[in-house]
Order: sequence, then structure tokens, then C-alpha cells
Amino acid sequence: MKPRMNFYQAAPDTMKALGSLEAQIQACGLEKSLIELVKIRASQINGCAYCINMHTSDARKQGETEQRIYLLGAWRESPLYTDRERAALAWTEAVTLIADTHAPDADYESVRAQFSESETVNLTMLIATINAWNRLAISFRAIHPVKAKAAAA
Repeated sequence: MKPRMNFYQAAPDTMKALGSLEAQIQACGLEKSLIELVKIRASQINGCAYCINMHTSDARKQGETEQRIYLLGAWRESPLYTDRERAALAWTEAVTLIADTHAPDADYESVRAQFSESETVNLTMLIATINAWNRLAISFRAIHPVKAKAAAA
């Protein structure tokens, strides 16, 4: 796979705007661990290797366990996630797959039971933002760092 373009160089003002939104989300008060779980899960759904690589690394740096990272795709079947995380992950899936789900009332009710109104908006913007990043990275074929030994022959 070969990158198509450097989207930061092609549209620096637009990327600066998206970066500002990212900074706002990081400062909005949601737990850093929750932010990374949401970013990983949306990136898994979208198949964004670049973002999965980045956010699993970021999650580890913040103390996330390997087991919780590995089981994230099967979070419904694992007791490792809190009720708040479960609500956020269900909402992440619903919003990421919005064309199919239309954000079901049950998922909204679950998220509202765990998150205030402002937190719900911030969570939804977090999901929208990681989906934007995924779409940029996938569309323009961003390549995650590769260790020489791990590179395909």
C-alpha cells in the first residue's frame, strides 16, 4: 500500500481546524481512558490500521491493559468494562454505523443514564471526530509506522 497524499500539507488550514476540535475533545472532561477506548473501537469498525495503531499505543501509555485492548472488539461478552464504558461503546458503534442504526433509542437511553447532556454531546463529537480522522487516514492511505521485522515480505 502506498500513501496517496499528505493531507496535512494539501489542506493545512482544514487540518488545523480538525486539530482544534481534537484539542477541545481532549480537554472536555471525558476520561482519557474512555476517549482512547472510543477511538480504538470506532477505528476497528472502520478498519483504520493507522488509527488503531496510534490509539492502542496511546491507550497503553495511559495505563490501559493489554487484555482490555485485545477484548475491545468483544466488549459485550467481557466483564472488564464499566457500565459507563459499555454505554459509550454502544453509542460509538451506533453513531459510527449511523446509516444502518439511526442511533437507536435504547443506545441513547443507555448513554444518557451514564452521561450528562454536555458529556453526551462531547462523547458524540469525539465519535464524529475519530470517524473524520479514520476517513482521512483510510481515503489517503496513511501508513502506520512499521518495524522492519514486522514488515511483510
